Amino acid sequence: MSDLPEVIVYTDGACSGNPGPGGWGAILIWNGKEKELSGGDPATTNNRMEMKAVIEALKAMKKPCHVKIHSDSALIINAMTKGWIENWQKKGWRKADKKPVENKELWEQMLAAMKPHKVSWIKVKGHSGLELNERVDQLAVAESLKLKMNN
Repeated sequence: MSDLPEVIVYTDGACSGNPGPGGWGAILIWNGKEKELSGGDPATTNNRMEMKAVIEALKAMKKPCHVKIHSDSALIINAMTKGWIENWQKKGWRKADKKPVENKELWEQMLAAMKPHKVSWIKVKGHSGLELNERVDQLAVAESLKLKMNN
C-alpha cells in the first residue's frame, strides 16, 4: 500500500472541428473534495486537448500523489499502458511506420508532469453515462464553444 495521497482524476478533451477551437476539462478528487479545471485553445486538435487535460491535472497537484487517471482517449491510455511511449522514445520519437510522433512536445510535458507521481491509467468508455466522465466532457465542450463563439 502506498503512503502517497490518492487522487482520482477524470480528463477529457473536445474540439469543434479537428483542427479547430478546442477545450479540455479535468476533475480531481482528493479526500472527498472535488476541483474542476478547464481551458482551451483557439486552434487545436482533439488529441492535443485530451493530452492538455492530463498535463494540467498533474501540474495542479502540489505534492507527490498516487494518481488514478480516468480517460476515454485510447491514444493516451494505449501510449501509457502498452509501451508505446517507451518505444517512441527509443526510436527518437518515431512511430513503427518511421513517421514522427505527433505532439511530441505534449508527450514530453506529460512525462515531466508525471515524474513526481505514481500514475495509474484507467480507460473509460466515452459518452456512456459515467457521471464524472460526462462532467469533464461538458467542461471541455463548454471551453471549445466559448472559443468558437469568440472567433
